[in-house]
Amino acid sequence: MAEEYLVNVTPQETRVAAVENGVLQEIIIERRQKKGLVGNIYLGRVSRVLPGMQAAFVDIGLERTAFLHLHDILDSGPEHDARGNNDTGIDRLLREGDEIVVQVTKDPLIGKGARLTTRLCIPSRYLVLLPRSATVGVSQKIADELERTRLREMILNHDANLKAAAEAPAAAQSPVPGRDLRACLGPSGYIVRTAAEGVAEDSIRMDMEFLQRLWSTLSLQLGEAKAPSVIYEDLPLVLRTMRSLVASEVEKVRIDSRETYERVSEFARQYIPDLVNRIEHYSGERPILDLYSVESEIQRALERRVELKSGGHLVFDQTEAMTTADVNTGAFVGHRNLEETIFKTNLEAAQAIARQLRLRNLGGIVIVDFIDMEDADHQSQVLRALEKGLERDHARVAVSEITSLGLVQITRQRTRESLEHVLCEPCPTCGGRGSTKTAETVCYEILREILREVRQFDAKKLLVIASPGVADRLLDEESAGVAELEGFIGRPITIRAEAIYGPEQYDVVLL
Repeated sequence: MAEEYLVNVTPQETRVAAVENGVLQEIIIERRQKKGLVGNIYLGRVSRVLPGMQAAFVDIGLERTAFLHLHDILDSGPEHDARGNNDTGIDRLLREGDEIVVQVTKDPLIGKGARLTTRLCIPSRYLVLLPRSATVGVSQKIADELERTRLREMILNHDANLKAAAEAPAAAQSPVPGRDLRACLGPSGYIVRTAAEGVAEDSIRMDMEFLQRLWSTLSLQLGEAKAPSVIYEDLPLVLRTMRSLVASEVEKVRIDSRETYERVSEFARQYIPDLVNRIEHYSGERPILDLYSVESEIQRALERRVELKSGGHLVFDQTEAMTTADVNTGAFVGHRNLEETIFKTNLEAAQAIARQLRLRNLGGIVIVDFIDMEDADHQSQVLRALEKGLERDHARVAVSEITSLGLVQITRQRTRESLEHVLCEPCPTCGGRGSTKTAETVCYEILREILREVRQFDAKKLLVIASPGVADRLLDEESAGVAELEGFIGRPITIRAEAIYGPEQYDVVLL
């Protein structure tokens, strides 16, 4: 399915929208003051080691220290068995003050620091370089076994050191990922990307040489750097997007900035020549993201409720632990029987959920509550529809079977914040709960607060300042209760409405 990409560039932010058949599938937003860090390589300093968590906090020069778990430390050394298991504790590998070369795998999310790894990888157009590794892998999306073999042998034949390392028995390396990692001169491995399928040998070789020169330059920088410092920064958002594209799947790339258009065109001429003729500078009067109603789709992606064409709807709730998606028939009553109605709603919901996960960039654990289906064949069809819809997702996704409760568990790779977290912040009125107390509840809280204040302090009269809705209720529906309280405490109570007060905000002033 051909995709069209719309790129909106302003001094404050860059937005890239992926559109398929006129429907928005993905929106990526990168702001100038909060650029993504995923892929950046740092020389960091260990600031704290936590043996109880088998993790360490590393200072890489950001506001918040980053997090490095034992499992993300390079698997090497005699303590690792053939399956890569490690019985060594984090406190034996790292000490406070150690310098360590790390790469960001997850941006800082919701008050948490960035997630790190010592397994470095540097991507290019066709390959991903794996420094200090003798691995040669091929993207699973390349299904043809002959092509997979051709690509793998091509890599080995063009790197004599790598071929020798692949044929030789594995040698034990130092398990301590400190400065010794910077001086490691062993072979580097590669992962062949999907874009390399069918590509000529010369192009692959040029990519390998480029990555080797880049790693040599970075190695020299590491030898002179002082922690904490950044050693390598990944490309800007637009160029990262272009690098990941498979030219045969892209119909058009429209960019509304002349400067960015020229930069992307030059990048494409060098690395993706097949894409050059499909890159356009958009100079229309309408804002570029008004095409295909992209702006409207972004606004709808921030809402909890997603309407289905059949009349049913989905409800998304995003929490820190997980995201839930609830499927409801709504106004859809079907034409034949209940089971058929439920099946059609779930089938449409499965396709919509796959799109919404990508559009909203929902990562981590996602629990989908499908409407209960009795027919096992219907269940399998709905699950297949969900898996098929997720096939085009660029993030790693795993889907479980439907449970007896009609639930499906999805895990989706999370590397950056969701669309909601990028564009929104918790409501200052409700504190992120998504609801506010009723005026009746706030009135009763005020009456209890008056009793509490009178018992503690001596006052001749009291003034209650509250929002207009609460003040009106105190003067109307709750006026009898206020009068009764005045008689009980023996002091007059004055009510005053304040327009700037929120629904739950009030003050009891002693006069």
